[in-house]
Amino acid sequence: MSDAMPSLTMSDAMPSEQLSGAMPSEQLSGAIERVTFHNLENGFCVLRIKARGQYDLITVVGQAASVTAGEYIEASGHWVTDRTHGLQFKASLLQVIPPSTLEGIERYLGSGMVKGIGPHFARTLVKAFGERVFEVIEDNPEQLLELPGIGRKRQQRVTAAWAQASTAGESSVRPVSGDVPTRSGATGITCPGT
Repeated sequence: MSDAMPSLTMSDAMPSEQLSGAMPSEQLSGAIERVTFHNLENGFCVLRIKARGQYDLITVVGQAASVTAGEYIEASGHWVTDRTHGLQFKASLLQVIPPSTLEGIERYLGSGMVKGIGPHFARTLVKAFGERVFEVIEDNPEQLLELPGIGRKRQQRVTAAWAQASTAGESSVRPVSGDVPTRSGATGITCPGT
């Protein structure tokens, strides 16, 4: 038998009343500021998110097929205190949703998710097309040719990369208006101690 400490399972980390379903899960939403870790094989991820009304970034752990800085998430789960990493939101359900602000759209496009679009070109796209930028890339890519510095070759590269990401389920997104709501309909999060 090894002297190493055994890893904690979900049942070790949560009180029995949470496991039995007596305690309802909490909802949280926010913008992904940083993807600290993402395992492509099983989807496990550690995210740092900026939630409305919170000064500090929140650590969220869960599973998602694809996550990128600049995207927004909605999550259901519970707050846990990890012995090593401190307070975290352990998501039992983690859903990536489209960015809703121009800043979020720019950050999403500039994240490197779509080949051919870096931070500078993302800024140019958002300035030119605003919240319609996803629609333009997907449905009216010829409008990209109106921008300075983009020729037919780059336009084709961007639309091909967008189509490839869309078929992988990663960027077939449409902006939503207003704040990003939690499943309960409220914006922002509930954070212990606030």
